[in-house]
Order: sequence, then structure tokens, then C-alpha cells
Amino acid sequence: MTASRHPPLRHTPLRHGWLAHAFRAPRTLRGKLSDRGSLTQRLQAQHADFKVQLLTRGITRPNRDESQALHLRPASRAYGRDVLLLGGGIARVFAHSVLPRASLRGGWNGITRLGNKPLGEALFTNPRIRRLGLSLRRLDARHPLYRAARRHAGFTARHVWARRSVFCLNGHPLLVTEVFLPAHDAL
Repeated sequence: MTASRHPPLRHTPLRHGWLAHAFRAPRTLRGKLSDRGSLTQRLQAQHADFKVQLLTRGITRPNRDESQALHLRPASRAYGRDVLLLGGGIARVFAHSVLPRASLRGGWNGITRLGNKPLGEALFTNPRIRRLGLSLRRLDARHPLYRAARRHAGFTARHVWARRSVFCLNGHPLLVTEVFLPAHDAL
């Protein structure tokens, strides 16, 4: 089933290790992981030199847990975008977005042209976009997003924490995952 023919999305049941609460996360990360506000705005407020570095974009096959969250068939293709969010000259967050191909029409069509612009600005300034619940997870080398973040950011930590949520615009979903990088280790 494609996202456009699926009934309106609700918060997806938690599977594949994604949690609804940050109680297992280190205390220093709990606030960041559970904050429903814009991570982009938070980083911009903390770092005057905040910038987005585009890593990859284009049609891709979502990870299994992403397909499930977006109600896509496992072999479906989607538009993917990976970026690093930098502040203080350090990679702070690896951000990964997945947009079903059916969602590329209409309101989400500008996403393919963002380049080095932050997605967060678009998500939190459009009143028609609504955010569904947050899910959290500790990622390690078994998860493809850990491996992608490590490849691009070069950290050595054995695990990292991530949060994700689905944003909906006119019934079309966009899944955004933010992987919090070990700032002291990610140069």
C-alpha cells in the first residue's frame, strides 16, 4: 500500500526497538530526545555558526523499520535525504528523512530542492504540518542508520541515541530521524 492510499496516519505502534519514552537514555540526552520542538532552532540558538551539510539525496529503499512506520511495502522506494547538522565546527546530529514517492507531489515537493537548507525550518513554520509522536532508540552497528552516521561523521562510540517522528501534510507522511552524535568524538 502506498502512503497516499493509506488511511490517515496515527502514531505507529512501536516495533523494531523504538521506544516512546527516554527513560533508558542517559540523563544528559533525555531532554533533547524528548523535546517536541525544532532541533534546528535549538542548535541555531546554541551555535552562531550552525549549518547543514548535505550528504545524500535521491530515490532509495527505506530501512525495514522505516517502511513499517510509513505503512509502505518492504520493497517500496522513497525519496531519502541525509544531512549533518553542524555547530561549533562539530557534527552534532546526523539527520535522515524518508518521504514516500507518492508524497513527493503536492506540499512536500519542495523537499527535493532543500540542498543545504534545514528541513526543520520548513517543518515548524508551516501550520498545516502536524507532527505525530516521538519514538526513541539506542542504535548500534546492527542498525543501518548507525552505520550511515558513523560513515559520515567518523565517531567511534559503540552506540548512539536517535529520535524519530512522522510529520504529515495533507495526509502525506514524512519520516525524520535525528541521530545524536557524540560531539566530543565526531569531528
